[in-house]
Amino acid sequence: MQRLAIVYHSAHGHTEHIATHVAEGARSVGTAEAQLLKADDLARQPDELLAYDGVVLGSPTYLGGVSGPFKGFMDATGRLWRTQRLKGKLAAGFTVSSLPSGDKQSTLTSMFVFAMQHGMLWVGNPFLPGQHDGVPHDQAVNRLGSWSGLMAQAGHAAAADAFVPGDIRTARMFGRHVAETLERLGHARPAGAAA
Repeated sequence: MQRLAIVYHSAHGHTEHIATHVAEGARSVGTAEAQLLKADDLARQPDELLAYDGVVLGSPTYLGGVSGPFKGFMDATGRLWRTQRLKGKLAAGFTVSSLPSGDKQSTLTSMFVFAMQHGMLWVGNPFLPGQHDGVPHDQAVNRLGSWSGLMAQAGHAAAADAFVPGDIRTARMFGRHVAETLERLGHARPAGAAA
């Protein structure tokens, strides 16, 4: 089994809700053990990431970037960066905001740069927007048109699970895609090679 950490911060439950669907999609592959980890907890013990083969990063978009607690987690990995302990691990990212754009791309870019600085291997969101095939917008996969990572939208002050079906479906497909990529990467490594 490949181990996948889904590291997230969620102030109002929206990002956590999407994280659970990403995990569900990853687990559907059958070769991945996906575990939800709160960024606040990992900020105190970032070495826990060493036990995982891949990391999916999840943060709400606040003012065009990751949330403060998520940035605290990122900063806490400085010691791992200096020794490149995460090098070669898989990485991917997702974000939620209350507007269709909400500058979510900036958040995904900061996650991507973080992963690249650690020498990680980035996995994007390869799904064509479903509305191009006539699927109603709210039902469409990747309806927000993001290929660098998963984007989802939750209305301001909406319930934590108030997402359109397309965003939930995309989250599951994204988790599955990350787990399948992790599985392929695992098969490509020689037996006994360091992760």
